[in-house]
Amino acid sequence: MPTHTDLDHQVVIIGTGFAGIGMAIRLQQAGVRDFVLLEKDDDLGGTWRDNTYPGCACDVPSYLYSFSFEQNPRWSRMFAPQEEIWDYLRHCVDKYGLADRIRYRSEWTGARFDESTGTWEVEVNGAETLTCRAVVTGVGALHMPKTPDLPGMETFTGTTFHSAQWDHDHDLTGRRVAVIGTGASAIQFVPKIAPQVEQLDLYQRSAAWVTPKPDREIPRREQDLYARSPLAQRISRHTIYWLLEARGTGFALSPKAMKAIEWQAKRHLAKQVSDPELRVKLTPDYRIGCKRILLSNDYYPALTRDNVDVVTDPIARVTPDGIVTADGTERRVDTIIYGTGFEVSGNLTHVQIHGRDGAELNDQWSRRGIGAHLGITVAGFPNLFFLLGPNTGLGHSSVVFMIEQQVNYVLQALELLERRDAAFVDVRPDTQETFLDRVQTRLTDTVWQSGCKSWYIDENGRNFSIWPHFTWRYWMETRRFDPSEYDVVANAQLLERNPSRS
Repeated sequence: MPTHTDLDHQVVIIGTGFAGIGMAIRLQQAGVRDFVLLEKDDDLGGTWRDNTYPGCACDVPSYLYSFSFEQNPRWSRMFAPQEEIWDYLRHCVDKYGLADRIRYRSEWTGARFDESTGTWEVEVNGAETLTCRAVVTGVGALHMPKTPDLPGMETFTGTTFHSAQWDHDHDLTGRRVAVIGTGASAIQFVPKIAPQVEQLDLYQRSAAWVTPKPDREIPRREQDLYARSPLAQRISRHTIYWLLEARGTGFALSPKAMKAIEWQAKRHLAKQVSDPELRVKLTPDYRIGCKRILLSNDYYPALTRDNVDVVTDPIARVTPDGIVTADGTERRVDTIIYGTGFEVSGNLTHVQIHGRDGAELNDQWSRRGIGAHLGITVAGFPNLFFLLGPNTGLGHSSVVFMIEQQVNYVLQALELLERRDAAFVDVRPDTQETFLDRVQTRLTDTVWQSGCKSWYIDENGRNFSIWPHFTWRYWMETRRFDPSEYDVVANAQLLERNPSRS
């Protein structure tokens, strides 16, 4: 990349989860040394740092939920627990010497593009400004906990916390606990805390589709094999990848293909829940795949315990000592745990980003809907790159695979700047609109648009989250950065427009 000694950094990376760390490693491998990672917290790891609730683990097989260039032969289970994934990210930072590139307690609070110089001004902690050539955001979708606004919540005299902010100092032994929400976090921690508490009331707005989790302990001999033969592990990785791609047929091609997975889920429920009344409560009323499909072997058995009740009546209000549902029943509790997920759209819109001509990204997205070309670049915001941006989330495979394709694409863009002595690249509006129209058209007849209410969909019914194809299709579309899709502005052009720069 061009060297500008008056800049603080060539590249500013936001976040230290898989996206930010992956981008930093590949930048370093490409010979770009002048970059910094901004981390709002006091440790790295993103969602795998924040989510420490009991039972927290990945729902993608370990061998695929890791960087292709940094395989770990020592996963203890097929689906790695949170602690191991967090350790893996720390290992990556240590191995590739990134520790001194990370600035902790440095929250990204805004950014502004200066078209006269082709540079970004990144605001840190609302006070400091860093200048750079390019900004790469790797903030992820699961870092802003969402809590419901329940009437009377302020009067509750007990303890409350979100699953992503687990209160480990609060002993649940013998407690009367209300869990609000039945998503991906709740199905992991409910089985862990149910035997410990006196009573657990699980408040369910809508039932989730749950399929068996093909988890197992990975024996030492298998770990040793992969340590001796990385090729053997790579073969396992590729096998898992293509099995998940096959499973994604119902997502990417025809919702009818989801029938087999739906049969599996119903059979799983029938085998584990004998009570017909409870089984009715736990049977979803929407097409499988419309919301995130969950994996668990111990969730349903936990709900059959004598000290666990599944409550489907809507919550009317919270009292000092409990929760009242719409039917007038009050259930006394001393602890409320929110398993209500995250503000997914908020992770993209929680800061103000000003691009060319003073355009503000939140304003643009509020008028046109959240979207980006290939989920990576937005017209009018040059040299700003999103990792795991709009419409790059998945329902069937590993987002780490998607991150790696996006990182490769960003690297090609940055290499183009150097090769052409260019100041910035800005995706053409027509290119972006063509891509977004194609994605939304492709989503029209998919299972995600089959009528349920999910976090994939915005308030206007527009799916801004999901990639509606196989992941190999995304790899095909991002494998080559096409300069014809971008307005490439050379440094010489900026000098002509602004002679004072010389």
